Amino acid sequence: MSPPLLLVMVLGALAGASLVLLCTQLPPAHVELHDAFDRMTPARHRKLADLQTPADAGRKERLGVWAMRALPPAVWVRTPARELALLRIPLARFYGEKLQFAALGLLIPPLMSTFFALLGLDLPFAMPAVAAPALAAVMFFIPNYNALDGAKKARGEFRRAMAAYIDLVATERHNGAATRQAMESAAEVSHNWVFRRIAEELRRSGFSGVPPWDALHALADELTLPELADFADIMRLSGAEGAAVYANLRARSAALRTAMLSDELAVANALGERMTIPGSLVGVIFMALLLAPALLGMFTGT
Repeated sequence: MSPPLLLVMVLGALAGASLVLLCTQLPPAHVELHDAFDRMTPARHRKLADLQTPADAGRKERLGVWAMRALPPAVWVRTPARELALLRIPLARFYGEKLQFAALGLLIPPLMSTFFALLGLDLPFAMPAVAAPALAAVMFFIPNYNALDGAKKARGEFRRAMAAYIDLVATERHNGAATRQAMESAAEVSHNWVFRRIAEELRRSGFSGVPPWDALHALADELTLPELADFADIMRLSGAEGAAVYANLRARSAALRTAMLSDELAVANALGERMTIPGSLVGVIFMALLLAPALLGMFTGT
């Protein structure tokens, strides 16, 4: 068999195999309805997104995805899932940041020991050997503290925005808008992240057929937002029972503002009390300077 004929046969076989594969992809695939709805749920989507590495993911995300697949769950001790969901921080990025902080904690003591050795100060070998894992363990939990602190600030901002949102919904209801229409119109007023989060949840509930108050109540339970849960309960009365909720909404927004004012006053009082400490220290130092000459004269006999 001549080489040109063999080449033609190989190319023909490859072309035929390509056509067969193409034809096998043309018929519609059989999809289980239960699996399709399961993939459409937000919880399933978040779980799959956490285990996949995006194309534009940074080093933290890639490191976190590897750690989630390779390391046992007990390594992370405690994951602030609600706080991360509120801040919209992916688990992969969070775990990658924890590993990066731990690695930095392992490197700092040896580097400091090397620096002191260059200065002529030899430290015992046991000191960096003990300090490195201890510092790594401490720095491993820094992302947890950052997430808790960021979520605390975000919940305070959510409360302030929620007071304005409730007033807007009350105005829409007073003008004759339907329950869902009032909630959606009020959520589209601002580009603040709180309003965007509520608008996303309302749109998702509209696609899935879930009542908007149930969707917001589920979001409040997931992210620990009691103000949103109270608002959802009030709107349930309006949508399910047809009750007039304008007065209830205005009373709820007023109560939120009163609570925020009380918190701000408590913080201001605490700061005012702390400001008295430097003034007291200055007074003590001034009195010590006044009494120092007399005391020195008594003890020296001059």
